Amino acid sequence: MELSDEEILNRASQGDLDAFGLLYERYIDRIYNYVYYRTGNVSDAEDLTARVFQRAMNHISSYTDRGVPFSAWLYRIAHNLVANWHRDRSRKQEIPLSDAPLIAKGDAPESSLVHNQQQEALLSLIRGLPAERQTLLILKFVEHLSNAEIGEIMGRSEGAVKSLYHRTLLALREEIGDANEYSD
Repeated sequence: MELSDEEILNRASQGDLDAFGLLYERYIDRIYNYVYYRTGNVSDAEDLTARVFQRAMNHISSYTDRGVPFSAWLYRIAHNLVANWHRDRSRKQEIPLSDAPLIAKGDAPESSLVHNQQQEALLSLIRGLPAERQTLLILKFVEHLSNAEIGEIMGRSEGAVKSLYHRTLLALREEIGDANEYSD
């Protein structure tokens, strides 16, 4: 029998660690993906994701249902931890060898390099956006959530999400155009 989030939350908020474990299993991949795309680093994403769930477990007893999905609470915790991580991080980002892009067999090294550079340039542009816009893009393209679901998580109406999405894509298009002008 599949328990609903509401039933599991009720048990978890009363100290049932097995119930919290079920919540962890349901949301770990989504929260990790969100954190990874905001940090760009596997080990930092793993650390921050663990901290999200540690914080959630420590405060689950004070969780109150405000009519939005439980995932919205987890994303808010993740957002705050990532924002603190970015603020506290003053050194230039280093990419560990474990995160270095791999070249698939059969690919010409030049085409793999160009693809990886383009992908990194796009991620760099996205990471330069305000946190709210990064969150929107991650929820839309990584988590494949609808505008209504994104609105619940971000505390906005579906129309406001559509508008923010449109403005974000226009800003990215402009940034990409500017970057291409400088590289020509």
